[in-house]
Amino acid sequence: MEKRHSIHSSRYFFLKEKTRTDILFDLIASLGLQQALIILSVSKIFKYFLNLIPRPLLIRLSYWVRPLIAFSLKGSTYTDPIDGKSFRKFLPYGYENPRENVLSPSTLSLERHRLLWLYLKNETDFFTKPLKLLHFAPEQAFYKRFKKLDNLEYTTTDLNSPLADVKADICNLPFDDNTFDVILCNHVLEHIPDHTKAMQELYRIMKPGGWGIFQIPQDLNREKTFEDDSITDKKERARIFGQYDHVRIYGRDYFDKLRSIGFVVEEVDYTKKIPKETVEKYRLAKGEIIPFVSK
Repeated sequence: MEKRHSIHSSRYFFLKEKTRTDILFDLIASLGLQQALIILSVSKIFKYFLNLIPRPLLIRLSYWVRPLIAFSLKGSTYTDPIDGKSFRKFLPYGYENPRENVLSPSTLSLERHRLLWLYLKNETDFFTKPLKLLHFAPEQAFYKRFKKLDNLEYTTTDLNSPLADVKADICNLPFDDNTFDVILCNHVLEHIPDHTKAMQELYRIMKPGGWGIFQIPQDLNREKTFEDDSITDKKERARIFGQYDHVRIYGRDYFDKLRSIGFVVEEVDYTKKIPKETVEKYRLAKGEIIPFVSK
């Protein structure tokens, strides 16, 4: 969901209004030359590898480099609510147009991950009630933490992720009807050509009374979802859809699409319940909608 709010178009990693030289002098003035150069180098290196290395390999490598990045950015300006650690800044993230100050150095969480964590913790019984959970494309920020929870019967699934217990096609899942109490399927559907079939499968395997959260990159200024499979150039796909491997950009009609499958859908603007200062401290995306579905 990180694309629901405005995306910076600057080709640099820091504030669009300033030149790279301005940024460097600001950092030197506040942090000293050595630390300023470390931060600039870390950001440049991170974006280089983000765009170069396949995601499954990037996941494996991140376990090695993450502690070094987190150490170099220690501070008190921003806090990751998932692990409680604080930093002077977060990292940039984005394949074509990097957003500034959004990727936590410690958990590698983005705005949507931190918002989801707060919602699950404060508004659901996810961490306390015995639940059978299916987690698609498990995010690093959550994987080990969910796995350690005694109340969860935890299953992960994906076609490619090294964190997946079950390698499966979301359009043809190897699970019985009415199997799972909770399904987390976040930033997956925008990759799936036949998302109707995928949604039908999610509905089929969810227990009656079960619930799920199905986040997607969404443009809330767009009424209708847009897709065009005639666009095959990777750069053009990335420009239009946000990533080359996305097949659509969802509009506000996404929620009605889920309803047409049979889900009861609640459009949760959770940042409205969070103080403005906390939204900034946690680097959340104000106005981001959590699609909470139930059966």
